[in-house]
Amino acid sequence: MGSLPLNTFNPLDPAEFSDESHAVIDFIADYYRTVENYPVRSQVKPGYLSKHLPNQAPLFSEPIDTILEDIRHDILPGLTHWQSPNFYAYFQANASTAGFLGEMLCSGLNVVGFNWISSPAATELENIVMDWMAKLLKLPPCFLFSGGQGGGGVLHGSTCEAVVCTLVAARDRTLRKIGHDAISKLVVYASDQTHSTVQKAARIVGIPPTNFRIIPTSAASGYSLTAHSLRAAIKADVAKGFVPVYVCATVGTTAVGAVDPIRDLGKVSNEFGAWYHVDSAYAGSATICPEFKHYFDGVELADSISMNPHKWFLTNMDCCCLWVKKPSELVDSLSTNPEYLRNKASEGNEVVDYKDWQISLSRRFRAIKLWVIIRRYGVINLVEHIRSDVAMAKQFEMMVSMDKRFEVVVPRKFSLVCFRLKPRFDGDDASSINQRLLEMVNSSGRAFMTHAKVDGMFVLRFAIGTTLTEMRHVEMTWKLIQAKAEDILLEDV
Repeated sequence: MGSLPLNTFNPLDPAEFSDESHAVIDFIADYYRTVENYPVRSQVKPGYLSKHLPNQAPLFSEPIDTILEDIRHDILPGLTHWQSPNFYAYFQANASTAGFLGEMLCSGLNVVGFNWISSPAATELENIVMDWMAKLLKLPPCFLFSGGQGGGGVLHGSTCEAVVCTLVAARDRTLRKIGHDAISKLVVYASDQTHSTVQKAARIVGIPPTNFRIIPTSAASGYSLTAHSLRAAIKADVAKGFVPVYVCATVGTTAVGAVDPIRDLGKVSNEFGAWYHVDSAYAGSATICPEFKHYFDGVELADSISMNPHKWFLTNMDCCCLWVKKPSELVDSLSTNPEYLRNKASEGNEVVDYKDWQISLSRRFRAIKLWVIIRRYGVINLVEHIRSDVAMAKQFEMMVSMDKRFEVVVPRKFSLVCFRLKPRFDGDDASSINQRLLEMVNSSGRAFMTHAKVDGMFVLRFAIGTTLTEMRHVEMTWKLIQAKAEDILLEDV
């Protein structure tokens, strides 16, 4: 239960800070050295932790060594190890040395940069870093602070925050024209591959669930949303008196990595006056490579675009870039100006006050984290990082294609491969077989994958991108998948 402290309580003693921080860093370094040895997916049962931890908080202080030992003994077994080189589930959540150092600086300086005057460097560094990132992605000048066209960017915690903020701006922009009582007429459009975050955001901002249009995609279009289907859906709604308010396109969908035709969808959205958002949370990072730049063709037609450096840009959680063509539309919907925040710089419109670009008032100094990463690694190494993951995915896709028992369901575009074990006979339940295969692989503890439903098919998702993953891990996991598939086929003989 700890011991009674003999000295005056000082929670930020510099000497203690140094000693205990070193202990934590050593602990994390040891974790990364051995993370490959842990079962990738946690093997614990629900409620396990309450059996290990006391049911009330300690009265007296405890040493950091004791706390770290409890983390090792009680917490680590209950983690699914996203930084394991054998983690291929959901999406990559990159960690890196520079990302950790940037996070340390963010947490250590611990400034709250809600407006410019509360920490000028926090705001101005974010302005600069967002322009750096926009230029790396080759975004048009209309999204840059320095572009001379009124655009700019902001760092959020997640795509969900970015979508909520842009959807609020889209809602208000439209309601100012047609009257605020007409919210029940507003309609949001997305494909059946669009992340569910857009549906969640629509509910949050008051769009009726019945006014969310999920437009089907197909293999013929590579599971991308076509301009023809979007136009048909909007025209049908307009004929019934509805008003299109928001269209979301995606560069790298969660399920299969599909890419929507940005230019074609933008033309339709602009024609009907709907806010056009491009969600590139996963694959936007890839466009720093010239060979992937074309996926952003037509992005100048968008009102906003977002991408997540915490997925594939070596940036520890959390960090989401959002660029808007007209930041004033965000500010009009999200700003509040209580007396205690009034100051000369803000009232003179000389500065950016990021509190008006987001949901919450308080905000972290995320810009320093992204700034450290870009400076520490440089563009050349960041490009190589993306290309290395893509090369491993290409090799994995080739290995799957060479085994006649399997098939690649969706052609790979980036570092995500969707495949399945083929049914051997007509009438075989392919979904059941692949569910069994997935569970056998995951329960082994040697790898972790997730699945998707594509045209009613249960498919396995192999998402390469964890920082520590090397080709040897991919090859070992493929052998594991093949062995488990062989076990299933032998059972069914």
